[in-house]
Amino acid sequence: MSADKLTASWEELDQLGAEVSGKLNLRRAFADDPARFERYGAALNDLFVDYSKNLITDDVMAALGRLAKAANVEEWRDRMFAGDKINVTENRAVLHTALRNLDGGAIEVDGEDVMPAVKEVLARLKAFAARVHSGAWKGHTGKKITDVVNIGIGGSDLGPVMVNEALRPFHIDGIRCHFVSNVDGAHIVDTLKDLNAETTLFIIASKTFTTDETLTNAYSARDWLIKVLGDESAVAKHFVAVSTALDKVAAFGIDTDNAFGFWDWVGGRYSLWSAIGLPIILAVGYDKFEELLRGAQSMDNHFKTAPVETNIPMILALIGVWYRNVLGASSQAILPYDQHLSRLPAYLQQADMESNGKSVTRDGKAIAYETGPIIWGEPGTNGQHAFYQLIHQGTELIPVDFIVAANALHPLANHHDKLVSNCLAQAEALMRGKTEEEVRAELAGSDLSPAEIDVLAPQKVFAGNKPSTMILYKQLDPFTLGRLVAMYEHKIFVQGIIWNVNSYDQWGVELGKQLAKELLPMVEGREDAGSRDASTAGLIKRLHGLRG
Repeated sequence: MSADKLTASWEELDQLGAEVSGKLNLRRAFADDPARFERYGAALNDLFVDYSKNLITDDVMAALGRLAKAANVEEWRDRMFAGDKINVTENRAVLHTALRNLDGGAIEVDGEDVMPAVKEVLARLKAFAARVHSGAWKGHTGKKITDVVNIGIGGSDLGPVMVNEALRPFHIDGIRCHFVSNVDGAHIVDTLKDLNAETTLFIIASKTFTTDETLTNAYSARDWLIKVLGDESAVAKHFVAVSTALDKVAAFGIDTDNAFGFWDWVGGRYSLWSAIGLPIILAVGYDKFEELLRGAQSMDNHFKTAPVETNIPMILALIGVWYRNVLGASSQAILPYDQHLSRLPAYLQQADMESNGKSVTRDGKAIAYETGPIIWGEPGTNGQHAFYQLIHQGTELIPVDFIVAANALHPLANHHDKLVSNCLAQAEALMRGKTEEEVRAELAGSDLSPAEIDVLAPQKVFAGNKPSTMILYKQLDPFTLGRLVAMYEHKIFVQGIIWNVNSYDQWGVELGKQLAKELLPMVEGREDAGSRDASTAGLIKRLHGLRG
């Protein structure tokens, strides 16, 4: 990375930011340039990204491209795909892309091709799912499995939850999937109360088999099963594991033949493509899971080969950097117009904020600029009746990603036409706004007096010039979902490289876990809390008082 070139790139972008801020009017830009839509669009087969409603010019996009070159994004990208250990703080490769390298060649880590092991695990997952679906796998009392409960947290939960909901139209009849993540006992209790122990299969998803929240829930599920079925040996027929800690798996009572591993070069928030995807396979079948992998692989190939100017993840990442570091946007809204994508914003919160929510560089120096944005959102049209008010007329600059399919996977065509109309209308409204002149012209035909119009008119003005990107595709099938998720993964990667952070560690989650272990005996009343700060000690004292 050339420090001089990077400095020059940022200086150029800051200058362009001053020129664009308050001067670029999107409504006027479209009126003046009929080719703006064609010029600011990128496609991968049916997947089309319209970024023409962003606060950008040709000069801005060219300067962002030069920033990517100065930051050596393409070289880092190639290193990641090659298996180099770009996770520098943990000395690990970053190879979730290898998990979907179905048609690719060898990928080596420490001189060993990882692809045979990847394909061997996939084959085991396929065979196991086939046994469950066919009824060959039976519970302790000889009954077929009807319900699957995945117990995990973070990446071992959010990815499978999101995909299972997104692919609900493809679910296999006879299997219902449930997910437990929160250590709050209500989560496991509420899940178990409607299940039949004889026909329920649990997946314990924890690479090290030590994650406290996961193991707490796992042992509660184990106790429930044994209590209902009256036999500890039933555990082996109702529990499987996604873990590499085979000794701990065996001690729990799970047959290690039913433990499926993955590797330290697969980060948790990038692991849905691995054995962590077992609940996905059980929900939709292995063939649909493979379509998901192939969709991601198609985006991988696009990201590896397309030039910056037409590279979808690059474009999204660079525009995001423009808003975060030049125009001062602190958040990014993800607004899918698809009920089945209701968990996508939460999934991307972890993927983005845990990856790039960093304040030191890869080499440990304090950062003096902004890094990862706050990611948030809800599906449309629900959000329109909630927080869109702030996006339209609030004081924050909030770039928006709209996500919508051309075709629904349900028969209610009029519903989908209204959904799409709302999506397109919101993007247009954010861009166009409504001037006071237009408001007054509308109100002129009302029964309001001139004085009343003077009071009301400013309330109905929309500033407009609010940026958005539209992501449009044929339909939400497994292949397309794979492309969408991989697209955001690579966007996050590019931004991490530009911000010079390690996107693949998460030390920020460790301190709270460490302190929780110290506080547990004090909360339980086995130790005195006097050594803690006054607030923590006082809260624990009040807690005990409320418990009587």
